[in-house]
Amino acid sequence: MGRKSTIDQRSDEFRKHVFRALRENRLTLDELRAELEAEFPDEPTPSRSALGRHRASVEEMISHEREMAAAAEALVGELGEDFDAKSGALLAQAVTTLTSRYAMGKLQSNAEMDIGDVLDLARAAKTAQEARSLNLKERKEVERLAREKLLAEQDEKLKIAAKAQGMDEDQVDFWRRKVLGIGA
Repeated sequence: MGRKSTIDQRSDEFRKHVFRALRENRLTLDELRAELEAEFPDEPTPSRSALGRHRASVEEMISHEREMAAAAEALVGELGEDFDAKSGALLAQAVTTLTSRYAMGKLQSNAEMDIGDVLDLARAAKTAQEARSLNLKERKEVERLAREKLLAEQDEKLKIAAKAQGMDEDQVDFWRRKVLGIGA
């Protein structure tokens, strides 16, 4: 792969500190450099331009997070507070989109992904797939219960109609099995 940025070459604690500071957006680049020099005296301090490039990527990621939050908020506003199949599908799609963007960003910038990045992506993909699967299972269960309820109602109506028409048990059984599909 390509050359790692000077920030990516630092320790995990250093990178996390930089990411948190850039995400909080409370310091100028010069103030962040001074803080890094004080907090991590044994590690070389990245240049202003390296921090600036890193800030741009963090801001882009934050922008995508805000877009997804706005989409989720709009969906909740449109559909109400209930977490139904549509909002579950949106959540699964959001996780899939974010993990795909992250992976593509790493690949396009020729940055290496460490094993932690790969594991995080795998967990996110698994979570998205589980959300989709659960959603499908829930829908199928609701369909099954609705069908059972409808058939029970139809069977009750058939009994009432059969009695009113004076049908014998064989005739009722024919309608139950062949027409309604009950007990078939």
